[in-house]
Amino acid sequence: MISRKLIFKLALLLALLVISYLVFSRPNYPQLIPNMDKIGHLGSFFCLALLTYLAFEPKWYVLTSILAFYAIFIELVQSTLPYRSASAADFIADMAGVALFYFMRWLYRRYIKASLIS
Repeated sequence: MISRKLIFKLALLLALLVISYLVFSRPNYPQLIPNMDKIGHLGSFFCLALLTYLAFEPKWYVLTSILAFYAIFIELVQSTLPYRSASAADFIADMAGVALFYFMRWLYRRYIKASLIS
């Protein structure tokens, strides 16, 4: 039987592969909504934080550090690609995605889970 954590580890691996492909490949899609890439960064890192938490349950500072290093790695690689550029705003959006995950987790534990127990 496949464990729940193994499923989340595989989902995390798949998410890392897809996100890495998207951030390193040549963009061939129109930007119809201003700053849509920032929304993509926020959503991607929210998902990475969620999957990392569900797969490994690391301490908050470990998860945040790992994803911060990945975000910096992305920007460093993008700075070397002729069709991409590095951006501090992208890093901020990445970390906002991680912060949003922890905020949503706090809301869940404080209100939803607490109301289910009562």
